[in-house]
Order: sequence, then structure tokens, then C-alpha cells
Amino acid sequence: MDMKLEVVVVPVSDVDRAKEFYTALGWRLDADIAPDAKFRVVQVTPPGSPASVIFGTSVTEQAPGSAQGLHLVVDDIAAAHDELMRRGAGPSEVFHDAGGVFHHAGTDARVPGPDSKRSSYGSFLSFTDPDGNGWLLQEITTRLPGRLDPATTAFASAEELASALRRAAAAHGEHEARTGAEDPNWPDWYARYMMSEQAGAEPPS
Repeated sequence: MDMKLEVVVVPVSDVDRAKEFYTALGWRLDADIAPDAKFRVVQVTPPGSPASVIFGTSVTEQAPGSAQGLHLVVDDIAAAHDELMRRGAGPSEVFHDAGGVFHHAGTDARVPGPDSKRSSYGSFLSFTDPDGNGWLLQEITTRLPGRLDPATTAFASAEELASALRRAAAAHGEHEARTGAEDPNWPDWYARYMMSEQAGAEPPS
């Protein structure tokens, strides 16, 4: 049985302030329902995300600001930083962890700048909402083997597809340089590269 993450509840103290903050990030407003004065539910969805975020009045017993370590995935951490700056989120600078792929709790072992090899899973930034709920962005361009079905591929937005096409174009240029010949079947090569990249499989040679 598939069990897909659908909703994350984020505790806030001021619903209108939170709604303004998250929609200003470009997150889609799905619902704002208040059947009475004591209960209100606001749902927003980050661009390209299959899971949504809910906050409101009487939707959780968690203290406002207590949600930490919420992860969002992007395929270009530098571009994500610039967009969050433009939208007023006040993100941290891009960082990587001194110990490797993941990161320590809080700000321990943060090293300024992206991962030196720009390895998938290796670069991060953080930001908080007005209540202090903590979000992390992680750059993932190639999934580890076994995470996705290598026979299928999917892109959540036009921007994600465009980024994948740009990476495929760069890799294909290197492929043509190695072979010393133009590849008339480049669409097939692009397709194999993009599917292998998502699944963490061996790319075409």
C-alpha cells in the first residue's frame, strides 16, 4: 500500500501573518476555512511539492515556532537562495556540513558555501517563518540508487524540467566532446540521462 506524505502541520501564533509570509514565498493558497471564531485552517503548498502545509487556529497543540528541521528539496541551491531573498524570507547563506552529506542539529558543524563538489544532497540553506518554525532547503540533483523506479520519471514543474534539461545539455556536450562527433540521436540521450539522474542509475556513456 502506498503511503504518501500529504500534510505537515506548522504551529503559528498569528494566522494572518503566517498566511502573508508563506504566500509571499510563492506558495499556492489552497484553502482558508473558518467555520467559526475558534477554528480556522489555512493550507498552502510549496511550488512543485506533492505535500502541503497547514496552519491555523485550534489545528495543533504544538507551541508556535516548535516545528524544526522541515525539509524542502531544490535542484539549484544558489537560485533558491536568491529567490528567497527577493521574496523577503531572509535565508541563511548556503552551507554544507563538515561531516558529509547530511547536517548536524542546529548550526553545529556548518561550513560556509555549497559542498565543494556540488554533490547531490550536500548543500543547504535555512530560513524561519515569523514564529521561528525552521525550514531547510537541500540541493538534490541526482537521487541515490533505489530511491526511485528507474523505469519512470516525473517533473513537478516546468522550472524543474528546464533545470533537468540544462543539466542534460551540459552532460551531452561533454559526451560529444569525448566521442568527437555530433550525436543526431540527442533526444534519446537526453531522455536516458534525465531518467537515470532521477533514479540514481548509471548515466548513458
